Amino acid sequence: MKKTLFVLMALVLLTTSAFAYGSSMQTPKPNPNLLEFGNMAPVQGPYVGNANPIRGINGGGFPWLISSGKGELNVNGKLEIQVKGLVLATTGSNPIPEFKAIVSCRSIDASGNASIVNVSTGLFPATTGPASLGGGDANIEATVSLPHPCIAPIVFVTSPTGAWFAATGN
Repeated sequence: MKKTLFVLMALVLLTTSAFAYGSSMQTPKPNPNLLEFGNMAPVQGPYVGNANPIRGINGGGFPWLISSGKGELNVNGKLEIQVKGLVLATTGSNPIPEFKAIVSCRSIDASGNASIVNVSTGLFPATTGPASLGGGDANIEATVSLPHPCIAPIVFVTSPTGAWFAATGN
């Protein structure tokens, strides 16, 4: 009888402990972001111009500087970018009144082959003038049609014609 009571008490204790442990565990919330970034690299050195495109995207024709660049890309294609001080290295000023963004993904084409898919936003206003007076600032908010899958995305801030001035990375 004592042995049976002991086994029952042990089972009650184990069940209660397991229930308490299980109920205290939080189910992790899925992260809807495909990419979050806190910095961007400006086009410089061998990436200036069309000699060394990244995923088929040529660099701007001159070296650029950037004070800060951050943003996120949601799995549904929602893109938010904030750049500050994106200016020509030679002048410290931005002469371009509009930027756009390009998201580049590695993907798989209909034949099952590796592919690169680049999708673009429309144009967004950018402040012109010296970085010291707020030149080169822009906020880009758009939704792009991402391929499925979108592997290793890179986000570029570009000229209206699609030459990149800054890209995710450091």
